[in-house]
Amino acid sequence: MKQHETQIRVRYEDADPMGFLHHAKYLSYYEIGRLELFRASGGDYRALEESGVFVVVVKAECRYQKPARYDDLLTVRTTLSKITAAKIVHDYVLLREEEQLATATVTLAVVDRAGQVQRVPEWLQEIY
Repeated sequence: MKQHETQIRVRYEDADPMGFLHHAKYLSYYEIGRLELFRASGGDYRALEESGVFVVVVKAECRYQKPARYDDLLTVRTTLSKITAAKIVHDYVLLREEEQLATATVTLAVVDRAGQVQRVPEWLQEIY
């Protein structure tokens, strides 16, 4: 399966008053990783949406192991673990250098402009 690594520095506004990366921001970082994997695979997310294909999160599971802190340089390792006619699944590992801080699995579905679930288009499966 395809894998991509993206570096993200924890911004001040992403941290809570104790200087820890807020738990909700992890999902934003995973989304950045997913979009960068798509781009590195030759995908164009803007063109995807302009064609009327939208990708939505239907399930997200995250395991927090160690805290990230303000100004840490993190690596989001994104792996496309499964793609079928109905869903796209990514696995994530969040690292500070070689230290694993969190893991996650996010399941996506494809919908049209009206929000109706669609099959994952073959051309999208081929990009991945």
